[in-house]
Amino acid sequence: MLEQERFPYGSALLLCISLGSLLFGIAVSEIPLGSKLTVEENKSWVSSNGDFAIGFYNRPDQPNQFSVGIRFNSKSIPVDKQTVVWVAGGDGTVSNNSYFQLQENGELVLFDALQSQEVWTSKTSQLSVALAFLHNDGNLVLLNEKKDVVWQSFDNPGDTLLPGQRLSTFRTLRAASQNSVSSLYSLYMNISGQLQLRWEGSIIYWRTGTPSHSNLSAVLTSDGSLQLVAPNLGPVWSVFGEDHNDTVRFRFLQLDVDGNLRLYSWIEVSQAWRSVWQAVENQCNVFATCYQRGICVFNASGSPVCTCPFHRTAQSNTKCLVSSLHECKSGSIMVEHANMFLYGIYPVNYSTSLTSLDECKSVCLSDSSCTAVTFTNDGSAKCRMMKTQYVSGYADPSLNSVSFVKRCSDPIAVDPVFPLKSPPQARKESYKICIPCIVGAASGTIFVFVVIQLGMGFYLCKRRNSYRRLASLAYSTPGSKCLIMLSFSEIEDLTGNFNDQIGPKMFKGALPNNQPVAVKELEATVEARKFRAAVSKVGSIYHKGLVKLEGYCCELDHRYLVYEYAKNGSVEKYIEDSTLADRLTWRKRIEICLSVGRAIFYLHTECREFLCHGNLKCENVVLDENFEAKVNEFGVGMLYGEASSHRASAQKDVEDFGKMVLTLVSGFKVNDVFDWAYKEWMEGNPENVLDKRLEDEVDAEELERALRIAFWCLQTDERVKPSMGEVVKVLEGTLPVDPPPPPFSCWRSPREEEESSELGSET
Repeated sequence: MLEQERFPYGSALLLCISLGSLLFGIAVSEIPLGSKLTVEENKSWVSSNGDFAIGFYNRPDQPNQFSVGIRFNSKSIPVDKQTVVWVAGGDGTVSNNSYFQLQENGELVLFDALQSQEVWTSKTSQLSVALAFLHNDGNLVLLNEKKDVVWQSFDNPGDTLLPGQRLSTFRTLRAASQNSVSSLYSLYMNISGQLQLRWEGSIIYWRTGTPSHSNLSAVLTSDGSLQLVAPNLGPVWSVFGEDHNDTVRFRFLQLDVDGNLRLYSWIEVSQAWRSVWQAVENQCNVFATCYQRGICVFNASGSPVCTCPFHRTAQSNTKCLVSSLHECKSGSIMVEHANMFLYGIYPVNYSTSLTSLDECKSVCLSDSSCTAVTFTNDGSAKCRMMKTQYVSGYADPSLNSVSFVKRCSDPIAVDPVFPLKSPPQARKESYKICIPCIVGAASGTIFVFVVIQLGMGFYLCKRRNSYRRLASLAYSTPGSKCLIMLSFSEIEDLTGNFNDQIGPKMFKGALPNNQPVAVKELEATVEARKFRAAVSKVGSIYHKGLVKLEGYCCELDHRYLVYEYAKNGSVEKYIEDSTLADRLTWRKRIEICLSVGRAIFYLHTECREFLCHGNLKCENVVLDENFEAKVNEFGVGMLYGEASSHRASAQKDVEDFGKMVLTLVSGFKVNDVFDWAYKEWMEGNPENVLDKRLEDEVDAEELERALRIAFWCLQTDERVKPSMGEVVKVLEGTLPVDPPPPPFSCWRSPREEEESSELGSET
């Protein structure tokens, strides 16, 4: 139920800390190099005023797992209400015997003793750090010899802002993870200075007004207001808590696990945290607030709850899904739900048309891929069609909308999930017992049983070493984010001794349950400890446009990555093979550009830590069984220990994306056609750049947008290159794009060539 999830996440975290496990604080004004906190000692570093402390705490959703966090520590706040406001490494956890240390090289390190690897570091070893300090406002800072701040926790927020802490452009708050699964909710400050609440990085369900100033940052004030502040101008936008200007000692702003942004104040009288402001007043208006548990409604007490109005099937008895309709024997019917608004969450996209209610219903009924429709009439009649089982939404008597959900028209008395058979009635006749028959039957049964057991024992003994852990991998819960560490012999078993090569150092394999995987061989040039740490970071990243990393091998001089398998191979294969190129229609090529762009944008801005791809090209974009594009081999540079600035890495991805767009548009390798493509576009002939194998109709506006943004991505002056967020908006058609100048300084237009020659003849 939703009302049970509205308490601050930090409060839930600290419910597991009892008086018996209270952190023993050490009040320190300075934290010298070499200082260490361990799980066993259960100590913490405390600010000089005692209001904040940093140390280990138990994770309530992960037994025997610990995180390091900054929490409220005031004696006026009970232990179970001392909310965690910052966590080192976001969702990173460690086991017993682990430690958190300010190393002699000036780097904060969270080390997991069980895995023998660093889970998180501050990456400050090159910044001449001299000491650390936990300020009285809850900000953990690293200082150099000149007492300059070179790193601070306020610049690396998790799900919380404290008074005085700023959220600047491109910074993100992300709701806390639950049961080891990263949240899809985030608070993002875009380049225009607009605060946005997002779901999965693309759906915006709340935002501040359009700002009239640039270079804004969001800040929580001590008097209880959230402001957008412009340099030298002060606040240009503000919202206020109910207790604004009241004497309140402790406040914080938090993006809660239910996707709502709330401002909390500590109430001394009631000894509790109270929400004094929230961004989305109606919790049911938070996108996917019920996720796969149905739709959001308000119960009799006025609290939001999740309910499932759809007919559950045997395949979806743990989730609230719309029927798949693949096995309907008697056709389909549309079930009406008044005052209900529905939307798809996987995928989010839907189609809208202007039509009547009856036509809206009949169009869905006649479309085999349609699962549900919502009809609204708020001045203009609109029909919203969904084509997915994953449908959510909300219902309220005040809603002027009606939804129809498709289901099989087969007659159903009860759900035939576990049909029971009536036991046969005992017969009254009696029979004589045949002793020889019983003895013979028993002897034969025992003999057969022994033979079967011996055979099974021999087989299992022979195969257990190579398949024990693979079986646990194969039958783990779908969508699990745990990485499996495999031995080299297990990699050989997976791939059948590398018998099926599907790409450069890429092999197809299969798990014991016949689930296909792709195994990538890497060079063993990185120390095993660093390799495992990098793999754990890459493996924790999930996005529908990224290929999922399932496991890895790090044994002696062997380095392998195990990915989910993309059935239809790489995009490059379809570009180079004329017999396959017809499957890459214009619409599909634009969809590939958008999918890849959104995935790279996610890596740059939505992850806990910036991550670049570093080698983006058609070869590393694959197509799954639904012919949807996914980016492969992201973060490989990190696995090799490569390091570069965020800006340089992001610019490299932007440039590679521009090349990929030109390749998809023209059907040629970009290095062969770049000058020609730009010349054709400059002379007003963009259609000449198109792949001649395209047979479907091409949208002229989409072609113009694609070429313009590709040329902007390839600018030699990195200062004018767009960000991936801007690239995606241009391709979506939501952001205009100016004509780009010549990308290469050596390239000159025909007009410039003519002027140059005339000038030369005069001299």
